[in-house]
Amino acid sequence: MRSRAIRSPLILLFMPEPVDPTRIAAGADEKIAAILRAAAEEFSESGIAGARTDAIARAAHVNKALLYYYFKDKETLYGAVLTDAFSGLKSTVFAVLDSDRPPREKIIAYAGTYFDFIASNPLYPRLMQREMMQARNGASPHLERLIKNFFQPIFGKVSGVIRQGIANGEFRPVDPAHFVPSMIAIIVFYFSGAPVMKKIVGFNPLTPERIAERRAAVLDFISAALFQTKPTATQGARS
Repeated sequence: MRSRAIRSPLILLFMPEPVDPTRIAAGADEKIAAILRAAAEEFSESGIAGARTDAIARAAHVNKALLYYYFKDKETLYGAVLTDAFSGLKSTVFAVLDSDRPPREKIIAYAGTYFDFIASNPLYPRLMQREMMQARNGASPHLERLIKNFFQPIFGKVSGVIRQGIANGEFRPVDPAHFVPSMIAIIVFYFSGAPVMKKIVGFNPLTPERIAERRAAVLDFISAALFQTKPTATQGARS
């Protein structure tokens, strides 16, 4: 599956070095979207060091000069790909997290929405893994921006839902600092680990049927781990 096109021209405002608005001619946003799609494929496969801009231009059906017209260098293009990925995730999950649903419905809707986004954009887990490896080696100029603009706001809202659910007696008393990463991990790992899982389980885990099964299993797991169960009459008597 290919990643989706950029969601809005507003994405240009959040690039590490925004594209000059005077360059955005009619139809240019479609060319930028094509470049970002091709670049996401190339960066997820080869990382920023191994990615080739001529391959990106060829896959996007633009000439290399046009690629550099919009993005001054490979590092800027890479930052734009990361921004495209995580701004799309943020806007998608915020639509759920800002709703008026009760905590139980909201946390399940969030997990399902997150799952669906990753299922539709399977390149993103690989991109993030590569970015984390770069950050570990002190070679990432993008991670602080991603944390500030995307990761912290999402974490803050999800943590707020969990705390509200705990206060209402709907959720078990868990620490969001541990529960939220665990919840994300069981979603993302399925897709990033699919090649290995295919060899272990003997079937393709990325068929629509298997993805639907996994989605149901993830939501069931989160519910069992987080939701406070009401004691039965017998359990209440024993207590």
